[in-house]
Amino acid sequence: MKTIVLVEPGSTANLKIKEVSVPEIKIDEVLIKVKSISINPVDAKTRQGGGVYKYGNVSKQTELVLGWDISGVVTESKSGLFNVGDEVFGMVNFPGVGNAYAEYIAAPAEHLALKPAEISHDEAAAATLAPLTALQVFTDAGIKKGDRVLIHAASGGVGHYAVQLAKYLGAYVIGTSSATNKDFVLSLGVDEHIDYQTQTLADSTKDIDFVLDCLGPDNIINSLPVIKNGGKIISIVTQFNDALTEKLKPGNIDGKFMLVKSNGKDMHFLAKLLAEGKLKSHVSKTFSFDQMAEAHEQIESARTVGKIVVNV
Repeated sequence: MKTIVLVEPGSTANLKIKEVSVPEIKIDEVLIKVKSISINPVDAKTRQGGGVYKYGNVSKQTELVLGWDISGVVTESKSGLFNVGDEVFGMVNFPGVGNAYAEYIAAPAEHLALKPAEISHDEAAAATLAPLTALQVFTDAGIKKGDRVLIHAASGGVGHYAVQLAKYLGAYVIGTSSATNKDFVLSLGVDEHIDYQTQTLADSTKDIDFVLDCLGPDNIINSLPVIKNGGKIISIVTQFNDALTEKLKPGNIDGKFMLVKSNGKDMHFLAKLLAEGKLKSHVSKTFSFDQMAEAHEQIESARTVGKIVVNV
């Protein structure tokens, strides 16, 4: 089968197509013929040798196979959860080595869910790491009906799912994006839109119960004045060091970093929402398998609306 290996950390030139044997599955695993792969910022950051965990922490292999988000068809099963022929999707072995950039992948059945018949493989692959991140963040934060929730980068991969999930939970949602993406963000259901290029947070909103940060430390600091006393902020990109934590104390704000984890139960919940049309994937662009470098360059641009997907 064809796979894409990272021969060493660095540029997209280090992503090479290679012929390897189809993997053998273990007990409680399934073999999946991959149809679609979702690409995330963590893919590019890990390729570069950094990210929320370093390249060396995920593998000591000289040739690492990146990727975690897949949708495809089960061709062999050693699990009672899925049968041959089932269409499944999920985020595999995150954080860890996912081996998703391949025509076939051996995956723990407990990381997967049945793909709803109502959506395509592209839409399913997209609806893995990104909405799982938002769901697990909101669960940890205890988001409930009536909460005022501020979602930064609301037009992005995690952001566009986060808006939909927050609205599903009954929250009042404020989303930030550029003016270019305002209509898209409004179409997701936000109650208020803030153009981060022309508006300041402090002049645009207040009394926020919870902030989802998808951007970085400066954005966290800029968000603090609009969070109500005792409110919460969770970042999916920035660790809270002592200096940053100190800035939270005057407002009695609870701040933390969270890293998403593979979770089959959460995948089943997302599958239900996708099937019911209560959660939708926006795939803005697709690439072929041999265009993986271009897909990485697109995600590195930080200008992707919704998600990008690679077809296998």
